[in-house]
Amino acid sequence: MSRAEAAAATSGAGGTAGPPWAVAPRGEKGRLRTSGLLRSELLTMFRRWRTVALLGVLAVIPVLVGIAVKIETADGGSGGGDGGGPAFISQITNNGLFLVFTSLAATLPFFLPMTVGVVAGDSVAGEANAGTLRYLLVAPSGRTRLLLVKYAGTVVFCFAATLVVTAAALATGAVLFPLGEVTLLSGTTVPLSEGLLRAVAIAVAVSVSLTGVAALGLFISTLTNSGIAAMAATVGLLLMVQIVDTVPQLHAVQPYLFPHYWLSFADVLRDPVYWDELVKNFGLQALYTAVFGSAAWARFTTRDVTA
Repeated sequence: MSRAEAAAATSGAGGTAGPPWAVAPRGEKGRLRTSGLLRSELLTMFRRWRTVALLGVLAVIPVLVGIAVKIETADGGSGGGDGGGPAFISQITNNGLFLVFTSLAATLPFFLPMTVGVVAGDSVAGEANAGTLRYLLVAPSGRTRLLLVKYAGTVVFCFAATLVVTAAALATGAVLFPLGEVTLLSGTTVPLSEGLLRAVAIAVAVSVSLTGVAALGLFISTLTNSGIAAMAATVGLLLMVQIVDTVPQLHAVQPYLFPHYWLSFADVLRDPVYWDELVKNFGLQALYTAVFGSAAWARFTTRDVTA
């Protein structure tokens, strides 16, 4: 049964069949509706072949990076190439944990935000294109609750995508390279256990860095009934902002662009941790979430839903 059919079924026919929360107090009823809607959203999202394919591509990237470094090392190289690429790549051969940091640095500028942009752009527009958006609103769920669930589902995907990259990189690094004490960027050596905790903290920081893209994609998704158009617009805007962030002549506006502080997660690998750019990054993502989340709410709550 699709979500649209499930929503229609919960509405009941002739008032004889009500939803399971019909006898619950109002506050509890709202929580049950929200949790049920979120659970349905997550199940639907992670069952889509597109989502599985996106996560699969993300999982392959750390494996390819690890194999490339291993081959270069076997050929007598240092594993760091010609000095290009992520700053951590030269450390991978000494400690496989650095493959996690390298993979996150390699995927964050494009691959991770692209997958989030695809999911966020399709969140509302995809339902409208499939003709199920109107049924979801009849469920009853309410437009504000539905929009919050859509955003929450996209944020969960942000964490899931980052977790896939982290787990794949950690597994590949453990197989191809030694694991041991971690030498931080500040020169301090910490135990592997602390290095793993810092890797988790970095994964969380990267996930939070993607929430601004999620809010932007959600807003664009409320502007059209075409999921493909919303996904393309979100990814296209992401690329444009990335280009603007690299043009020296536009340095005045760059601190206000959502990807500007993405690589600040490297400061977690210092002792003590440098918080300045991390805090700026989190604040910027919160600002984008507030602005584009409000814009999405204003658009969606006044929109004439016909599909």
